[in-house]
Amino acid sequence: MADFFQSLLGNVTNVTWQMAVMWAIGALLIYLAIKKDMEPSLLLPMGFGAILVNLPVGSEALAPIKTLFDAGIENELFPLLLFIGIGAMCDFGPLLNDPKLMLFGAAAQFGIFFTLSMASVFGFSLRDAASIAVIGAADGPTSIVVAQQLRSGYLGAIMVAAYSYMALVPIVQPPVIRLLTTKKERLIRMPYEQKNVSKTTRILFPIIVTMVVGIIAPGAVALIGFLMFGNLLRECGVLDSLSETAQKVLANLITLFLGLTIAWRMQAAAFLSPQTLLILLLGLIAFVFDTAGGVIFAKAINLFAKKKINPMIGACGISAFPMSSRVVHKMGLKEDPQNFLLMHTVGVNVSGQIASVIAGGLILSFFAGLV
Repeated sequence: MADFFQSLLGNVTNVTWQMAVMWAIGALLIYLAIKKDMEPSLLLPMGFGAILVNLPVGSEALAPIKTLFDAGIENELFPLLLFIGIGAMCDFGPLLNDPKLMLFGAAAQFGIFFTLSMASVFGFSLRDAASIAVIGAADGPTSIVVAQQLRSGYLGAIMVAAYSYMALVPIVQPPVIRLLTTKKERLIRMPYEQKNVSKTTRILFPIIVTMVVGIIAPGAVALIGFLMFGNLLRECGVLDSLSETAQKVLANLITLFLGLTIAWRMQAAAFLSPQTLLILLLGLIAFVFDTAGGVIFAKAINLFAKKKINPMIGACGISAFPMSSRVVHKMGLKEDPQNFLLMHTVGVNVSGQIASVIAGGLILSFFAGLV
């Protein structure tokens, strides 16, 4: 009994202020997940994990979490499996119905390359700067894969920033959109003209995209391949049960494990540093400039287009699917209850999903030699 109380006292006295800070961060993530309903399937396990890995216990007690990290993130298994689920959730119909929407997905990757320059200015090595920049892809799996393959020393901060800002899209994007658009622009209506997209086209699309992206951005071949395989499950018409499993069971389960394992890199000793705060700031800059890039590109097109585009849809070119499309659709309805932008926003959002993977692949192609 005396040994028990002595051990208990030792654990209490081993609590540091850094651990307390991480507990507060974990509690904040849990609050946002439960009270604000911001991506609870991700933020809740991340928040709980942040508390768990910062308890004053020995490394042996936390060994199972490290094992899960090594098995799921160190070898990139979880991000790739999650992409199957995301691909199965993506309906590329609106994009195929209006292929020019792909341009907005490309424009909204501007923040990645802008942040790459900014991170280099702040003294990060090129491989770390490139890894930090991919936070702007608004795509957690891509951020993890790029940071892992480039052997960035800031994987934990990058993962937390990427997933946190994805969940905070409803807070981050609207102010940027309102700042860059006028009331008149936000009221632009875009009637949706439904065209017949054949089943053959829907089946060939993921196959062709995989081949094309694999050739132009070889570093992205695994990511785009798993994403498009998930979409092929959805569109083939003969594997509906697998498609449903990928969309619900697989995606939810991997997201749950991913949130817990990300927390392994949220241990106070490594996480609480000036560099972490700077990475969080740079990640925010990347999100802001990605959003701005898409909106400004749409405004530029309107200078010449006969049919005006509501520039808010350009913000959906980031890869935060489907959060960004929902946010912009709701903004449109708030300005005009009869302005339904959802099909346009979804089309741009899924194009951003593809564009972000291509951007990540290009980053890997450019900087893989640094590892």
